[in-house]
This record gives sequence, C-alpha cells and structure tokens, in this order.
Amino acid sequence: MRRSFSPLQANNLLQLCRDSGSLARCKQVHQRIVQHGLHADQFVATKLAQSYADLDDLASAEKLFHKLLRPNVFAWTAVLAYRSRNGMFGDCVGTYCEMKRRGVVPDDYVFPKILRACAQLGCSEVGAFVHKDVVACACESNVQVCNSLIDMYGKCGDVESARRVFDEMGDRDLLSWNSMISGYIWNGLHGLAVELLPVMRLGGLDPDVVTWNMVMDAYCQMGLLGEARNVLKQIEEPNIISWTTLISGYSKIGKHKTSLEVFQDMVNMGKVYPDTRTLSSVLTSCRHLGALVIGKEIHAHGIKTESRTSFYNSAGAALLTMYAKCGKFQEAMSIFEQMDKSDFVTWNAMILGFVDLGYGNSAIECFIEMLNRGMAFDQITISTLLPVCDLTWGKQIHAYVQKNSSLSGVIVWNALIHMYSKQGCIQSALSIFSNMGTKDIISWNSIIGGFGMHGHGEAALQLLQEMKVSGFLPNSVTLTSALSACSHSGLVHEGLRIFNSIPSFGLTPTMEHFACVVDMLARAGQLEEAVELIRKMPSLPDKRIWGALLAACQAYHNVDVACLAAEALIRLEPDHAGHYVTLANIYAKAGRWDDAVRVRKVMEGQNLVKPFGYSWVGGEDQRHDGRSDRRSDLSYAL
Repeated sequence: MRRSFSPLQANNLLQLCRDSGSLARCKQVHQRIVQHGLHADQFVATKLAQSYADLDDLASAEKLFHKLLRPNVFAWTAVLAYRSRNGMFGDCVGTYCEMKRRGVVPDDYVFPKILRACAQLGCSEVGAFVHKDVVACACESNVQVCNSLIDMYGKCGDVESARRVFDEMGDRDLLSWNSMISGYIWNGLHGLAVELLPVMRLGGLDPDVVTWNMVMDAYCQMGLLGEARNVLKQIEEPNIISWTTLISGYSKIGKHKTSLEVFQDMVNMGKVYPDTRTLSSVLTSCRHLGALVIGKEIHAHGIKTESRTSFYNSAGAALLTMYAKCGKFQEAMSIFEQMDKSDFVTWNAMILGFVDLGYGNSAIECFIEMLNRGMAFDQITISTLLPVCDLTWGKQIHAYVQKNSSLSGVIVWNALIHMYSKQGCIQSALSIFSNMGTKDIISWNSIIGGFGMHGHGEAALQLLQEMKVSGFLPNSVTLTSALSACSHSGLVHEGLRIFNSIPSFGLTPTMEHFACVVDMLARAGQLEEAVELIRKMPSLPDKRIWGALLAACQAYHNVDVACLAAEALIRLEPDHAGHYVTLANIYAKAGRWDDAVRVRKVMEGQNLVKPFGYSWVGGEDQRHDGRSDRRSDLSYAL
C-alpha cells in the first residue's frame, strides 16, 4: 500500500531543498510529487516552479510555469527573481510587463526585483512607471520597496527623486541610509554623501562597514585622503574593501609611497588578505615609484594565492605596465602572453608598456595589430597612443575621433592638446581646448603647459587666471606648469609670486616647484639667489636642481657656483663619469689646473670612462625585436 504524501509535506521537502541548495534532491521530490499525482495541484506546481527557479534551473522552472493555468504572483516572483539575480535585466522587465498584462497584481516581493533590473539598465522611465504601481498597490510604506526605489533613482541619475523617496519614508533602516549615500556617490555628489553620516548617527543608527567604506570612498574621490584615513581608524574590523579603497585612493592622487605604506599596514595586521583588486592598486604605485623589488614580491604572491588565469586577467595589466616602467621588456612581454587577448584592456596595457619603454614604433604596431584582429578600442587606447604620435599620425587619429563620438571624451581631447603642443602646433591645441564642452583640471594643465613650453609665458599666466575664474583650483601640476612657463619666458617676478602663493592653495612646495624656480633664477643670471633658495629647501635638492644650476653657470661663466653644483652632482651620482668631466673642464677654463688634474685622477682611480655617444638612427624598436616601422599602416588600419 502506497504511503500518503500531502501537498504540505511536498512543500516542506521543497523548502528543505531550497535551503540546502540541492537541485538533485529537488528533482527527487519532483518525481515523488508525480508518483502521488500532486503535479496537477496548482499550489504544489507553483512551489515546485519556485524551487527550480531558486536553484537556478530556469528551464525546468519555465516548463512548469507555462503549464500553470493561472500563474499567481508567487510563480511570477520566482521567475522575476531568477532573471534579476542572473543579470537578465531586459527579460526581467519584459516578464513584469507580461505579468501586468495578464492582470496579476504585483506585491512588495515583486517590486525589489523589477526595480533592481531598472537600476542596472539605467532605465528611469520604466522605473518611474513601476513607482506608480508601487503607489497604486499601497506598497510605498514598505521599507524594502523604498530602498529599491532609492537605489533605482540613484543609479538612473535622478538624485532628487531618490532623496524625495528617502525623505518621505516613515521608517528607515541601515540599508535606506546606505542606498542614499550610494546614490550621491554614484552621481559624483561626494560632499552630500559625507554630510549624511552625522545625520544618520543623530537618528540613532550606527554605520556598518559598508557605510564606512562608502564614506571613505567619497573622501578619496574628493582628494581628502587624511579624512579617509581617519575613517579607516574608526572601523572596528575593516575588510578588504576598506583597505583597498584607501590604497587605491592614495594611488589615484599620486601619493604612491603612502599607498604602499597603507598596504604594508594591512599586511602587518594580518587580519585581511589582499585580493587581485588590492594587488592591482599596489602594482600601480610600484610602477610610478619604480619599485621593482616590491612589484616582483607582489607578482610572486599573486601567482601563489590565485590561479594564474584569475591573477593575470585581473592584475595582469598593472603588472605588465609595472615591469615596462622599470625597463623590464622581457618580463612585460611574458605577462602579455599570459593575458586574455580578447580583452582590449590587455592591448591597452601593452601599448602603455611600449610607451613607457620608449618604443614608440612598437606601440603603434601593437595598436595596428589590435585593429587587424577586429578588436574594439576605447578612449584610454587613444589617449595612451597619442604621446608617441608625430603630427601626421596625431592628425589621423584626431580625424578618426571627430567621426566617432564614442571616442570624443575629455581624456582624448586632453591627449590631443598635449600632442599638438608637443609638436609645436599651439594654436591647434588652443582650438581643441576652446571647443571642449567639458574641461577638467588636466585640460587646463595641458594647455598652460603647452603655452609655457613654447615660451608664451604671459599667455600661460592669463590661462591660469581664467582657470581660477572658471572655478578650478590649481593643483601641484598646474603650478609646476606655470612656474616652468615663467622660467622659459624670463618672468622672474611673476614666477616668484606664484611660488610664494603655493601654500594659499593648500599645497606644500615640491621638488618640482623648487627645480622650476632654481632654473628660472639661474636662466636670469641670478645665481646667488638660486643658491640661497637651494639652501632654504626643507629637503635635500636632487640632480634636477643642481643640473639646472650647473647649466646656467656654464652659460654665465660663474666658476664658484658651477663647482658647487658639479660637486653636489658627483656626491649624488658618484659613478656618473660625465659629472667629473664637466667639473674638470670648469676648473680648466678657470685656470685651476691642479684641481682639474685632481678630478681626472679621481675619475681614473674609480675606473670611470666617459660614455660614448649613441646613435638612435634606425629607430628604437630595432634595439629589441628588429621589426620594421609600420606606422605608415595606421591610416589604412583606421
């Protein structure tokens, strides 16, 4: 005699299958349901369809779903949930519309699924339509539904509607606040995101690690890394996202030493282990610092803790460019060979690697090969390639960009400004700058630097004033460009005024700023003033500063200051034969033959030989692979 099997028992067993994530057991229960004739029961059939959907077997779920005479809201919810969960957002919207067409009324379990799909699609019109359904179904007081509305409006760029939903909520939970903060950050309103934190705490809610991470990210985006670091200290148990946010934040603003210090702090604590995103950020800092040893250690750690495929596909680009920046061509090529060639990020990294190595021909060749393979490319590809283009190829790329709106972003226009400036076409650079609808700080820095490098100092300073009027605060690079412009144009008074104003911008004078001012004073013949400035520097001057001083001394025949500069250069680079030769020649011209002989003997005693001249005729690429220059193919390939 067959034992009884009720719909309630079937439901309980199916729930156990869902809880344990066992599709095999679900199919066994399905067989038992059929054996006991319960498959025709609408309640059981609905629960079975739900179970298959929850266990990611959409084919079985849909087969059962289509057999239902009148699928109820629970059945529709299961299908919607599967499609939303698996990134089938367009299908999710279509399913919702079909459900409405069949007269099924959505409930507060349906709305979060469809609103998530709208958010991911950036479809504000459908989202607003669903919002009307929320009101019509009297679900506007449901916290989960409101949180989904806030998230949808935020991701669709309608922050005002998101804030309206947030303000009208009777009860808010932690996710409500996190969703609103996330919406502000998503739309670049970082200040408003940060301002919500104290309001949230006044309301009696304590932030969780997700809240802290978002606030830290907002501070990083605003360049307020000190505040971001203070936030990290307030997190009881920071996770890998917390640490990576701060590490990448310092890396993005160029504070690479601090980025590595934070990474070292994380490693020393031993509570959190770096993932591939963390390693990518650290490798970026290693690239800028030329920290090859640390980069190699991270490489070894990555292939030890991750699968090679996962590691190279995630951190390969940062690793490749790190090796290239450190002059390690073979290592860079080895990484390239192990990366995914179907991903344009791989090719972008290789192009940047060639640029960093000084192999301009190979960078162009790599781009042509990318085109020949039918690969898509983006604004980063173009902006990386332009620095190695001459005027002919630069114009070809410019023409191509004008015909393809998807490539006409700020980053590309900035690269074109730099290319035209470098090639001496300053009016073409100015034309691009003037016609840009949106400018960023790099746009201003590029055009100011362009005018400065060609001796148009007064025009560069006029642009600096226009920049301030436009609401942009000069950064360290801006002021370096302005000081360089003053140096090349002999505008000593204006240059000193800018240098003395650096603290008013919340900045501390860097080695680059001192180098520009020393060069400016030295070019103007004010050598004693240049030496006095060097002596007042808070840190030891580097070879750029002494080199600029030495060059001017030779021009103005100031032997005493020239000897000071040359001796300093020898202390900094004792194995550089050229410094000894320069100093010996200075002594000889001044008639100080004994000193000249002494320097020559020191040089000979250390087995230093003046380097021979090196001819670059034949192109740089012949040094490493013998390939011919195929840049003429660029126009054809485009």
